[in-house]
Amino acid sequence: MGFFDKIKAGLTKTRDALSNTLGGVFSGFSQIDEDFYEELEECLILADLGVDTAVKAVERLRKIVKEQHLKETEQAKEALKGILVEMLEVGSPELKLDTNPSVVLVIGVNGVGKTTTIGKIATQLVKQGKKVLLVAGDTFRAAAADQLQVWAGRSGADIVRQHEGADPASVVFDGIQAAKARKADVILVDTAGRLHNKQNLMNELNKISRIVERELPNASREVLLVLDGTTGQNGLIQAKQFKEIAGVTAIALTKLDGTAKGGIVIAVADALQIPVKFIGVGEQADDLMPFVAKDFVEALL
Repeated sequence: MGFFDKIKAGLTKTRDALSNTLGGVFSGFSQIDEDFYEELEECLILADLGVDTAVKAVERLRKIVKEQHLKETEQAKEALKGILVEMLEVGSPELKLDTNPSVVLVIGVNGVGKTTTIGKIATQLVKQGKKVLLVAGDTFRAAAADQLQVWAGRSGADIVRQHEGADPASVVFDGIQAAKARKADVILVDTAGRLHNKQNLMNELNKISRIVERELPNASREVLLVLDGTTGQNGLIQAKQFKEIAGVTAIALTKLDGTAKGGIVIAVADALQIPVKFIGVGEQADDLMPFVAKDFVEALL
């Protein structure tokens, strides 16, 4: 199955939901009038683009229709695709891995598929010939390091871990020393998904960031936020909080194959102006796919 087909298959639920609603808008109106715009806006909100993003998209569409004197709803559909692609293209779609080693801090609440996402990214990077080191920085959840160990075995990556309850920053410190000694290309750090409150989480992530800054001052660094696509607008709220706390630079949206609300990808990219770099559309390692805005919108509509 090709890249585009896989995205298309993974977004079946969202596309079916959209074709029942959006499809009706584009085929049910013979002309582009006020009713058409209102109906379109409602459909985009239902697809979980969120009110702000849906309103913005429709406003832009109005402008293009007026400027280009579009008359057919099919022309409006093509124009809408262009608008949505633009909303998604808010930064480089690839992880910034310019130095050896480069560091990717992976953050997100428990249950979003964070550890699995790290494992899948590790698998892809090892296939590209990179030497990858996993750091089990989530020491608060008993199974997290074990799960990461399994992925290390599967992917062919190295792993650094300590005992449960160890200080995450000290695990990260050990990981960086190991990466230097073993000449690793990429360090992928798993972090705790939840501490008792926001302040604790912020302190923990700050501490880890300071260690990275001190030990690898010139390294390329990404803070990758993993969000569960099935949570829709709640995911957007989470993303806003993590952006404040941790300076998120990239987003991975998982479990999009299990939801009819794939429009959340557009809402997140537009609201936060942070690039989506991966989308998860299945269980296999290669079902975590590098994000391509144009392919995503084509598959969606």
